[in-house]
Amino acid sequence: MAKAKEMTMEDLLAAYGDVNVPKEGDMLEGTVINITKNGIWLDLGTYGTGLVVGPETVDIEEEVKTGDKLTASVIYQETDEGYVLLSLRKATRERVWEKLTRMMNEGEVFKVKPFDANKGGLLIEYETVRGFLPVSQLSTEHYPRVSDKDEILIRLNELVSQAIEVVVLDVDKAEGKLIFSEKAATRDKTEELLSKFKIGGKAKGKVTGVVDFGIFLNVDSVEGLVHISEISWDRVDNPGDFVKVGDEIEVQIIGIEDEKISLSMKRLKDDPWLKKVNDVKVGDILKGEVSRITPFGAFVKLPQGIEALVHISELADHHIASPDEVVKDGKKYDFKVISLDIDNHKLALSLKDTTNKAKSPKRDEKKTKGEKEEPKKGEKKASNNGAKTKKAKKE
Repeated sequence: MAKAKEMTMEDLLAAYGDVNVPKEGDMLEGTVINITKNGIWLDLGTYGTGLVVGPETVDIEEEVKTGDKLTASVIYQETDEGYVLLSLRKATRERVWEKLTRMMNEGEVFKVKPFDANKGGLLIEYETVRGFLPVSQLSTEHYPRVSDKDEILIRLNELVSQAIEVVVLDVDKAEGKLIFSEKAATRDKTEELLSKFKIGGKAKGKVTGVVDFGIFLNVDSVEGLVHISEISWDRVDNPGDFVKVGDEIEVQIIGIEDEKISLSMKRLKDDPWLKKVNDVKVGDILKGEVSRITPFGAFVKLPQGIEALVHISELADHHIASPDEVVKDGKKYDFKVISLDIDNHKLALSLKDTTNKAKSPKRDEKKTKGEKEEPKKGEKKASNNGAKTKKAKKE
């Protein structure tokens, strides 16, 4: 009997065509041929048979049926049993990155649920891809208006597992970066709400935060700020002395800009400063007590109960290095009102205008009719006889 001819590699290639060997990480598309407890079996064509494994297969078993097409990534080129080991995770992540890019470009609004928080924001996983929602991108409703970092974390942890509407703010597959924004997702809604506000109008808001520079309010779901300068007509050192978080207060709208409103508490009340300067006008001479000396001038308490400034240039008509060369703390002087700024509550005074008043040339010109000028020191007083003698000589 003739010996059987051994098949060479060339014979195998001729009989079966080109044999493709997949590499780890390759993305392969196959047709579902069976679904078992071990995983999902795919016909990969020239690559042979593949088995998709991993916990993600359990989630899609009910959705996949024989004949469906699936794309999976190669985990292992070939097992001892001769099939390619595959995973849907990487393929799924690829599709998710593409989806996120599309959603960002289209500005699509969707809901996510944070799974954790840190002091910088919220951690979110969207269909196997992890992303971040920074504190700065939270809406007015969720922004933690507190200064203490531990308190910020407490507020953020309250948002974990809550459904939050967001948009994709930035996506970078190469860097593995995914940033969400709740603020951008609610921008259209915020602009619509802002259109209802009018500068000069009144509103009520709930205090959401008290910080060194002012008070934050939620006014009909729009964020507003009462700056420390708009809390009271009197000096304010600590905004917390006036309100606490949770209080509901009435305010006046004084500005609308950048999806926020500027508010005022004090403008709903009469300005006491206006009453105090009601009878004061530029040119008045007022007696005031020096209350504070600074390098640039002196502050003066006036009888009207207000404080005014005398700039160093208005203390003397000659150059001085320091205000205390001319005025002393606690002493009273006569001051002239040289400017009155109602809007900014500023009243400026001059001391040199009052001290120079007696030396003014204009006062020398105002002589009584027939008043004779007294001779200066060292000069002799001319007599009538001397005047007659000079007249006689001329004749």
